[in-house]
Amino acid sequence: MPTRSHYPEGLPCWVDLAAGDPAAAEDYYTRLLGWEFERMPNPDGGVYAMAQLRGHAVAAVGGQPPGTPPETPSHWNTYLATGDVTATTAKVPGAGGQVLMDPADVGDAGRMAFVADPTGAVVGLWEAGRHIGAGLRGEAGALVWSELITAEPASALAFYDTVFGVTSTAMPMPDGSYTVLHAGGEDIGGCATPQIPGAPAHWQVYFAVDDPDTTAEQSVAAGGSTLVDPFHIPGAGRIAVLSDPTGGVFSVILPEPPQQEG
Repeated sequence: MPTRSHYPEGLPCWVDLAAGDPAAAEDYYTRLLGWEFERMPNPDGGVYAMAQLRGHAVAAVGGQPPGTPPETPSHWNTYLATGDVTATTAKVPGAGGQVLMDPADVGDAGRMAFVADPTGAVVGLWEAGRHIGAGLRGEAGALVWSELITAEPASALAFYDTVFGVTSTAMPMPDGSYTVLHAGGEDIGGCATPQIPGAPAHWQVYFAVDDPDTTAEQSVAAGGSTLVDPFHIPGAGRIAVLSDPTGGVFSVILPEPPQQEG
């Protein structure tokens, strides 16, 4: 079981859903990914529901920030690990990004901030305290991959290198090139241009599943939808893009096994 007790600088360590209807989202992900939720009150009067899978925290569902227009779709937030959120946030303006939320304590769980890279993609920063992030990664139902979608990859990649030390490698793909991101000796995610012209820059989350085709069918049965039918990418795996009933968009993937050398 690929459990985690530490995340190196720059590795996506946590995801949470800002949902217009948290209860509907919880029901959907319980049915789709087998999550069980532990609800905790927020200082703003809302609830932050920690998703548990086989005894490990893997994600969370919360409400939209106060003042959010009711028609705003839900969205998944990605958090990158940092050993010092204050120092990391201080690098953001000089690298062409913007600090959206200054570093703040989250009880004894850790410290967080939100920033935008130069292309507009919003990402959270997480300095672990009691909560290190996802305790399980890469197993069915857990986060397995993160993908930065941006029309300006060169600008974005320079930002993440400067702020987090995240490096990148271009990888040939059947329909062009794909950039793999690295941190702490691990492949931590990817970077690609949007397939829909004009789509805003964002971080896309991928959850591992055993059968993307069945999961896509289950998404519809659970009140969600399938935005992109299951397809196969050689060297990556079989992927589908789904939406939960509240509008939260995410991907599921059955990764291909690593190729054996020799």
